[in-house]
Amino acid sequence: MKTTDFDYILPKELIAQNPVEPRDSSRLMVVDKHTHTIAHTEFTDIESYFKKGDVLVWNNSKVFKARLFGKLHSGTGRDLIDHEKDVEIFLVRPMENVGVWKVLAKPGRHVLPGMTIAFAEDFFCNVMLKEENGTILVQFPFNAATVRRKANQYGHIPVPPYVKDEPAQFESYQTVYAKEEGSVAAPTAGFHFTPRIIDVLKKKGVEFAEVTLHVGLGTFLPVKSEDVEDHTMHGEWVEITEENAKKINTAKHEGRRIVAVGTTSVRTLEGVAQFGGGGRVNAYEGDINMFILPGFAFQIVDVLITNFHLPKSTLLMLVSAFAGDREFMLSCYEEAVKEKYRFFSFGDAMIIV
Repeated sequence: MKTTDFDYILPKELIAQNPVEPRDSSRLMVVDKHTHTIAHTEFTDIESYFKKGDVLVWNNSKVFKARLFGKLHSGTGRDLIDHEKDVEIFLVRPMENVGVWKVLAKPGRHVLPGMTIAFAEDFFCNVMLKEENGTILVQFPFNAATVRRKANQYGHIPVPPYVKDEPAQFESYQTVYAKEEGSVAAPTAGFHFTPRIIDVLKKKGVEFAEVTLHVGLGTFLPVKSEDVEDHTMHGEWVEITEENAKKINTAKHEGRRIVAVGTTSVRTLEGVAQFGGGGRVNAYEGDINMFILPGFAFQIVDVLITNFHLPKSTLLMLVSAFAGDREFMLSCYEEAVKEKYRFFSFGDAMIIV
């Protein structure tokens, strides 16, 4: 398959710049992958597409302010004299060694090993290594929790580049159920859920389970290769607890549906299922680099709630795989453009049943 097989034309004015209020007033496209039919409604009607006993699985990861602006200079340590150049640093993920982080830099050509990047008098890092894929390893004199705390103090909300203005409120770029801090981009399919919607689903008899996937390069890096199979997915840290694994496995054994909120939940569930096999998930903590393409055999997820994704992205490839038909999914996107749905992170929602 070619990357261009997942391209489509999107007018710029359909790229949502702000979240809707209230969150559950977004539009909802209902896609039936079995009958290849499309219906249009609002997210407030999402309860209609659930059954008693369904298990709704969401990603509880919480975003931190991973976008930092600093000064690059050739010294080391706390000496902030002789600033050379402005640099933007995007914190991707902490590594195993304490204080070491994988980051992206802009402009990256000026960032060289041995240099120091200062964000504030009490917040700086030293450049260790430039990797071949463009990422950079830096060393902070703090553990990961302290780096995230200081990033939240001095940094900026890591909204994607197609969003022109940073939201005034950090909560606008978090799900209402976010609790495990570590993502550098939000699992945006969850934006549409409100306490009211959650309460309605609970009253209907829907069960809830959660996973954690800290969104990183694997989610948002573009596919640059001509052949999709040549694209390398970056690993992202995930966790499924014993309690949540049991809840999901019990539902699968009893023939009840697993409804995943977002592609991150899908990658977590299907990725962990690859380790155990037999249509089960086990408790797991570690990296997943699941790249789901059309033809993939889904073991766990029965229904998917998602947003509308970028052209030629791994996320569009995943939803095409879940729908079972690339051309049908692209026709859904054409319909969304025709009906002027709002696209991407702050955009409208789709449920694939």
